[in-house]
Amino acid sequence: MVVSGGTMVTGQALVSKYTGGITNNDLLDNGAAQAAPANKEIKGPLTILLVGIDPRKPSTPPLSDSILIAHIPADMSTAYLFSMPRDLYVDIPADSKSGVRAHSGKINSAMALGSQVNGKIDVVNGFQLLSKTVRNYTGIDKFDAAAIINFGGFKKMIEALGGVSMVIDMDVKSEHLTPEGKQRPRKSSCPVTSDCPHPYTGPQASYKKSTKPVRLQPWQALDYVRQRYPNAGVPMSDYDRQRHQQQFIKAMAKEAMSKDVITDVGKLTKILDAAGESLTFAGGGSDPLEWAIALKGLNVDDMATVKLPGGGKFESDGDYLGEEFRPATTADDFFKAVREDRVASFLLDHPGLVNKDS
Repeated sequence: MVVSGGTMVTGQALVSKYTGGITNNDLLDNGAAQAAPANKEIKGPLTILLVGIDPRKPSTPPLSDSILIAHIPADMSTAYLFSMPRDLYVDIPADSKSGVRAHSGKINSAMALGSQVNGKIDVVNGFQLLSKTVRNYTGIDKFDAAAIINFGGFKKMIEALGGVSMVIDMDVKSEHLTPEGKQRPRKSSCPVTSDCPHPYTGPQASYKKSTKPVRLQPWQALDYVRQRYPNAGVPMSDYDRQRHQQQFIKAMAKEAMSKDVITDVGKLTKILDAAGESLTFAGGGSDPLEWAIALKGLNVDDMATVKLPGGGKFESDGDYLGEEFRPATTADDFFKAVREDRVASFLLDHPGLVNKDS
């Protein structure tokens, strides 16, 4: 965000002050993804794990509601974004610190389970268990960088940007908010203490399908990418939400790299202030500024978002367990292409995996 065409917009000391507050290299665990020595040159290919959490309070174990992986090829010219479904049914390895035993379950539970250490919330340990779970499933041997995004504070970053511009690819109604961005009231038949599948009533915020980018206010952007229920106009549930989240990350990257941001010290400072409340980053020994410099040539417009097909997974008695990729061979072959840094050629052979926006 701070480098474009080699031009610095603020001093190294100021940037270090902010970026030091969001860096925690412990996210990259001591397994295959050991932290690299400081000042190591950042070279492609690179694979980055991005996890979105939305805890209601600090004492709540964080569920990884959004699990995205960015793959950057050796020439570092672009990036490929793909998601792991939150309900993907996987093998979760044992973890000695949290006492988790090896078992099978939904992938988004790994971080919550691993974060419960000695009666306290240890988000780093939870992230490490999730990272190991993802690596075991995909065969990716290491992540070169990682980040946790707290959506509760993320809104402030979007506010600092002044909103984002996105193409709305389907008509969507909000399960949660009114057209003014307020919380929808609960139905009288569904008090707070009850467990209703769709507890809200009254007018809904709506997002109309567009062919050109639409400017979304911060609350609208976050609300749009959170929707995952068919009754809100999202027929593929979490798979549609994954696509919208990928589009959102791409839109934010484009916004953050624009000249209107990187040449505006006041706006940049607000973004960094907000990042301190909502972002934790691990760069494998390199700080966020060094990553920004290394990736300054990345063409955000060419960034591709990838959809991996999936569906329900059931036990013989019909009980829902979670999701699986269908066909599994397609996902397996894609993960192999990521490991071998040949995603571009793989997608040329499988164009149906590329979302329409990219």
